[in-house]
Amino acid sequence: MPRWLAQVLLILLAGVLVLPVLALAASWFGFDAVARDVLTQMAQTVLPEYALTSLVLCVSVAIGVAVVGVLTASAVTLFDFPGRRTLEWALLLPLAMPAYVVAYAYTDFLQFSGPLQVWLRETFELRGRLLPEVRSTPGAIWVFTFTLYPYVYLLARTALSERASQLMEAARLLGAPLARRIREVALPLARPAVAAGVALALMETLADFGVASYFGIQTFTAGVYKAWLVMDNRLAAAQLATLLLLTVAALLWVEHRAQRRMRFATLRGQRAGSAEAQAVQLRGARALWVGLACTLPIVFGFVLPVLFMLRPLIGGWDVLPWGMFLQWARNSVWLAGLSAVLATLIALALGFAVRERPSALTRGVNQLASLGYAVPGAVIVVGLLLPVGWVQGRWPDAGVGYWVTATALGIVWAYLVRFTAVALQSVQAGYARIPGSLDDTARMLGATGPALAARVHWPLLRRATLAAALLVFVDVMKELPATLVLRPFNSDTLAVVAYNLARDERLGEAALPALALVLVGLVPVILLSRALRQR
Repeated sequence: MPRWLAQVLLILLAGVLVLPVLALAASWFGFDAVARDVLTQMAQTVLPEYALTSLVLCVSVAIGVAVVGVLTASAVTLFDFPGRRTLEWALLLPLAMPAYVVAYAYTDFLQFSGPLQVWLRETFELRGRLLPEVRSTPGAIWVFTFTLYPYVYLLARTALSERASQLMEAARLLGAPLARRIREVALPLARPAVAAGVALALMETLADFGVASYFGIQTFTAGVYKAWLVMDNRLAAAQLATLLLLTVAALLWVEHRAQRRMRFATLRGQRAGSAEAQAVQLRGARALWVGLACTLPIVFGFVLPVLFMLRPLIGGWDVLPWGMFLQWARNSVWLAGLSAVLATLIALALGFAVRERPSALTRGVNQLASLGYAVPGAVIVVGLLLPVGWVQGRWPDAGVGYWVTATALGIVWAYLVRFTAVALQSVQAGYARIPGSLDDTARMLGATGPALAARVHWPLLRRATLAAALLVFVDVMKELPATLVLRPFNSDTLAVVAYNLARDERLGEAALPALALVLVGLVPVILLSRALRQR
């Protein structure tokens, strides 16, 4: 393929993936009177509440995930106690739980008409509400904290396990007690990792729609939907989404800065032989308390939600919509499979382009493709429909609106914008493990271009490619905001059905698709835990 043609294709690909973001930025140049009136009314009434609620939610979740993630990572890395090996991988289990599924589970069990409060009233002859309202900002903070803390746990654990041992040993030889070694050596080493994990958790919090909508919390994402669907003004929604996008961009900058500070040199083959380097042995009450502290996040973030969903599933086995479930599962698998294949192919093409010609253009295209994962699904939907509406308004006979909103094209496009970065990250990690000398040798033997990719790179990238496709598949299965709006008619997915059933207070029926999503989410968690054990 000629070099100029490859560059044109890369630019077109980058344009397709970044179009929703560009459309949001361009919305400020079309600031009409109607949109200005909508934004003015919202600024005078509900917008301050959206901003305040989002701020309280983010600050509280940041504190929660930092505390839980750092405590659990420090415990399983720096100490040795009974059950430690099991807890190391079990602490990742909440990653398999979509936050909105956890919200449904807790609501079903703890609400006024739920089994717990009914049992308490009947047993102790009490009246009125006996527990705090689950559908509230504190309830959302609880849900987000125990479903998102693995981001901090994973990064902090990696940082501590690879860097803390030798420095902790040096501090011990200098006479520092254990508490001081943890406070002044281990935790400062993990600080960049904690910052990166908190930023990722906050991006997920800001991108959430399911929990906020179901709990009735007025967040910024809810404001975007209200301006768009209730006030029927896409331009105002786009401008609100731009403000949300700027916040997410700031968090992304914090995450990248923290990741750069996490660079370090690993001393391979050097394993400290002291007891400190091998983790401090805990016994008795100390081991019990540390084990309990590591068990509670698993219980709150995974075990209890699964048990809460199994209860109505078992109790209403005969009335569950098994026939419809197969159709929902088929739609979910088809959309997720198609998106995973396309995202992986795009990632392979972009990764090979950087490998073959590492220029400013190829690196820039890769960076643009990586922006999508930080963009909330609601923002992508608004940014995607803006140019579609503009084209449809000027050329009504073109049928662009039909192809994007009434077929799978629009939803798959949104998935690619959102999740190509996931596949690209895995493919780039695979390319990083292939020595450049192999490419030089292959070129000397006459293998260039597609032959180099097929005969040299592909056999070494199979595992990374499979991991990329799997991660995209699972993320698409759990995606709610974009699917809720852009899905074709009569093509409900498991995520959409779980949300709709829960919104209609049919929580027992919502348990079936919700548990299916959890089972699918367990696959990458199992692979991740295996990869960590092999390190």
